[in-house]
Amino acid sequence: MIQLSDFHLQFGPAPLLQGVNLQIPTGTKAGIVGRNGTGKSSLFKCLLGQIQADPRELTIAGADTIAHMAQEVSASDTPCIDYVLAGDEEWQCLSDRIAVIQDDASKGVELAQLLDRFEQIDGYSAKARGEQILMGLGFSESDLTSPVNSFSGGWRMRLNLARALMCPSDILLLDEPTNHLDLDTLYWLEDWLNRYQGTLLLISHDRDFIDNIVGQILSFEQQSIVMYPGNYSAYERQKAERLSQQAAAFKKQQAEIAHIESFIRRFKAKASKAKQAQSRVKMLDRMEMIGPAHVDSPFRFQITANEKLSMPMVSLDRCTLGYGDTQILTHVNMSLNPGDRIGLLGGNGAGKSTLVKALVDGSTVIGGERVTGEHCYVGYFAQHQLEALDENASPLLHLKRIDPKATDQSLRDFLGGFDFKGDRTDEAVGPFSGGEKSRLALALIVYQKPNILLLDEPTNHLDLEMRTALTMALQTFEGAIILVSHDRHLLASSVDSYLLVAEGKVEPYSGDLESYHASLLQPSPALSSARVEQATADTPAVDKKAQRQAAAERRKKLAPITKALKQNETRTERLNEKLAAIEEKLGDPKFYEAENAGELTDLLREQGDLRKGIEELEMLWFELQEQLEELEQGDD
Repeated sequence: MIQLSDFHLQFGPAPLLQGVNLQIPTGTKAGIVGRNGTGKSSLFKCLLGQIQADPRELTIAGADTIAHMAQEVSASDTPCIDYVLAGDEEWQCLSDRIAVIQDDASKGVELAQLLDRFEQIDGYSAKARGEQILMGLGFSESDLTSPVNSFSGGWRMRLNLARALMCPSDILLLDEPTNHLDLDTLYWLEDWLNRYQGTLLLISHDRDFIDNIVGQILSFEQQSIVMYPGNYSAYERQKAERLSQQAAAFKKQQAEIAHIESFIRRFKAKASKAKQAQSRVKMLDRMEMIGPAHVDSPFRFQITANEKLSMPMVSLDRCTLGYGDTQILTHVNMSLNPGDRIGLLGGNGAGKSTLVKALVDGSTVIGGERVTGEHCYVGYFAQHQLEALDENASPLLHLKRIDPKATDQSLRDFLGGFDFKGDRTDEAVGPFSGGEKSRLALALIVYQKPNILLLDEPTNHLDLEMRTALTMALQTFEGAIILVSHDRHLLASSVDSYLLVAEGKVEPYSGDLESYHASLLQPSPALSSARVEQATADTPAVDKKAQRQAAAERRKKLAPITKALKQNETRTERLNEKLAAIEEKLGDPKFYEAENAGELTDLLREQGDLRKGIEELEMLWFELQEQLEELEQGDD
C-alpha cells in the first residue's frame, strides 16, 4: 500500500503538491493524469527515493521491489537480451555468482543454495521470458544479440520498457510507455499489463490505453491529487458533472456543448452512411457526452482546408515504394480525394511511413507514377519535423517567416490557440519540451491551410487536453486525411476507413480497430481473414490523358453541388453565430423585467426565426449531400 499523509512536494520555487492525503491499496491499477508540470513524474521520483520525502508523509508497505521505466539509456556495447535480463537484479546476481563458483569444489554448499534459489525464481526460463518481452515490443530475433548502442533513441526507450517488465515487482511505475510504440506493440503491452499482478501506476496521455487497463484515476489538479473511481472515460463523466455544478464554468460549458452538438449533427450524417465509419459515429456520441469535461482546456483551434481543391489531389499508379534498391511496397494504387479520411494499420517496419512519404513528395517512389492535382497543398507531420524547427527562433518568428505580412497581434492570437501565450511566443524554442515542439510543428502546418493532412504519429509527446483538441479539429477538417497513430481514440474519432500495410502490399481493410486487435491475437497469417479483396493492386493500366479528361468531367459535374454545399455551410455558420448572440442576451436577467417586455418579445421572435432558418438549411444540406453521393456512385 502507498499512503500519502499531508504530503508536500516542491521542485523549484513553486509547490507542486500541498497537503495531499491519499491511500493507494495493494494491487491497484491507477492512471495518473494532469497537465505537464503538475508533479506527476516528481511523485514517481519520490516513490523511487530519487527525491527525498518526509517518511511521515510518504509510506510504502508490503512492497519489496519497485520497477520503473528509466527515461534514458546509456550507449553501451551490451547485447540487447543481456541488457533486458539485467532488469531482474536477483536473477543477474545469482547468475554472476554461480558463474564464479561453479567450478570451485570448496563452494559446493553455497552453489547448491544458489541453484535452489535460482530454480525458485524460475531462473532457467528467464532468457525465454526476456526474448518473449522483446519480441512483443517489436524487436526481431536478429536484434536480440545486437548491442544497445546500435539502436535509435525510440528503440532504446523500448529496451528500457522491456527491462522494467522483466523485473519481478510489487509496484510498477510507467511514465509515458507508449510514446515510441506502434499500434501492434501497444496492443501487446496492454494485454501484458492487464495480466500484471502488482500495483501499477501509469502516466499516459493515451486515453484508450488508460481506459483498458486501470480501475482508478489519480488526477493532479490545483496542487492536490483527487482519486476518481473507474477508468478514464468514467473520470471524464465525473469531471463534467462536477464542472457543471460550478457557476463560473457553467456558461462556458454550455457554449462548448452547443459547439459539439452543432458539428456532430453536421458530420454524423456523412459518417453513418458508410459501414467502416460506425466507430467514428460511436466516438462522436462519446465526445458529445464528455466534451464539457474539457471546457477549461488551454487549446482552441480549427484546421481550415485550402478553398482550392483538386480531384484527385494526389494519386499513386502502379507504384513500387522503398529506398534505393530496397523495395518495401509493390503494386500500390491509390488516390486521395477531398473528404477521404484514412487510417493506416500495420506492424512496425511494414511500410506505413514509406507510403506516407510517397504521398508527401514522392521521395520513396522507385517505380510507377505519382500524380498531383493542380491544387494539392500538403500538411505533413512526422517526428523529424521537430528537429527541423529553428531552435534559436521563437514561435512568433517561425510564423512570421511563413507570413511576413501578418500583424504580430494576429499571429499571437493564432499561437494562443496552441497555448503559446505571453512571453512564451517570443522565447527561443531550443529549450522547449517535446510536447511544446510538437504543438508548434502542428501550429505551423495548420496556419498554412493544407487540403491534405498526412500525419505520422502526431500525438507523441502531446498531453491529453491537446490530443482532445486535435481530435476535435480533425473532425471538422474538410480536406483529406491520412493518419498513422497508436492513439486508438484519435484514429476511431478521425477516420472513416482503413488501409492495411503488410507483407509488401497496401490493401483496403474492412474491419475496425477491435477486429484488427482480434486478428493480432490470432496466429499468423490470421490477418488475411480480416482483409477484404484487394481492390486496386491489379487494376489494369489506364490511359493518362483519358484519366485526366474523366477527372475534369467529374469535377465539372460535381462543382455546382459542391459550391452549393459550401454556400449552405457558410450561411448556417452565420445564422448559428447570430443565434448564439441572441441566446447570450436572453441569459441576461434584465430582459425579464417588466419594462423590457417589448425587447424580450423581439428577441424571442428573432430566436425562433433563426432556429427555423437553421433547420431549413440543414434539411437542404442533407438533400445536397444525397445528390452529391448519387453522382459519385453513378461515376463509379
